[in-house]
Amino acid sequence: MTPPDEPGDLDAALRALPKVLLHDHLDGGVRPATVVELAAAVGHELPTTDPQELGRWFVDAAGSGSLPRYLETFVHTLAVMQTAEGLRRVAREAVLDLAADGVVHAELRYAPEQHQRTGLTLQQVVDAVREGFAEGTELAAADGHEIRVVQVLSAMRQDHRSAEIAALALANRDAGVVAFDIAGPEEGFPPSRHAAAFRVVRDACFPATVHAGEADGLDSIAEALHVAGAVRLGHGVRLADDVHEAPDGTWRLGLLAHWVRDRRVPLEVCPSSNLQTGAAASVAEHPVTLLRRAGFEVTVNTDNRLQSGTSLSRELGLLVREAGWTLDDVLEVTLTAARHAFLHHDERRALVDRIVRPAATPGTARPGRHRA
Repeated sequence: MTPPDEPGDLDAALRALPKVLLHDHLDGGVRPATVVELAAAVGHELPTTDPQELGRWFVDAAGSGSLPRYLETFVHTLAVMQTAEGLRRVAREAVLDLAADGVVHAELRYAPEQHQRTGLTLQQVVDAVREGFAEGTELAAADGHEIRVVQVLSAMRQDHRSAEIAALALANRDAGVVAFDIAGPEEGFPPSRHAAAFRVVRDACFPATVHAGEADGLDSIAEALHVAGAVRLGHGVRLADDVHEAPDGTWRLGLLAHWVRDRRVPLEVCPSSNLQTGAAASVAEHPVTLLRRAGFEVTVNTDNRLQSGTSLSRELGLLVREAGWTLDDVLEVTLTAARHAFLHHDERRALVDRIVRPAATPGTARPGRHRA
């Protein structure tokens, strides 16, 4: 990719790049104005009813430096996602917002068990989200934006419904659900608590991606890999604890880090979110750069666009401006995301080609570099 001359050119170049988003929470990407409107309809009290002020409140409240405090902000988004219409609207708008940012493939995750307060069944929740995605995709296409959005179903790791959610995911594997996940407070709630659910999806040849290595350390990552059978790691930034650079520029990796790097297990890294939860001190010092330099399969993601006040283009731009990344680095992590999307191999190849064609210029798209 040709480097832009001005800051505004960088923003435009990043928005124009066809992007792949692997880690984004549906209940963390609600428009502030939508939260205000839906909260009024259901009688839920908010910190403020001014959309701009509410947007700032979410970012400030989520920036406490604590994952449990960060998760408390979801009280308000979940409150407005308890009806089929509310879910459809949030899902539809999420697709439109991602498409406007240049995302062409997105895997949005959420926990169906958290949307049943008004009597929706688990299947009705999944159906409402699927309908919203379909509506958003159609509207985006009419506006000239082609995007594919699929579901990742999460079970809450502090609860005991993972077997239900695993079964729900499998029942909808041919209807837009592409993977199983566990989410919520990581420390004290290891993947081994849900070993039976992970065994069910693994036996059914269905992929799992596990939140690990965000608020807990290497043991959590090891369980995600060896107990849960995760084929992707949600965040995974604490893996940097097992990676050390020598003065001569060589790398010394521990056994776990070698396992992850050697088997090309992708990391779903979310820089701004990691700053808010205390997993990193700054974008410049974020482990994502070290991990990428050490040869890991790094992808860049948003996690919760509302709580972080962000977009995928913004996350990539922060790494360019503050961590010294080049546009070739951005292109490479985008291609890495495409290669590890929960799609069939031929679909991944097509996605890689779609990214390379507009992004590559003579001298940057080298034969053999952009592998599927």
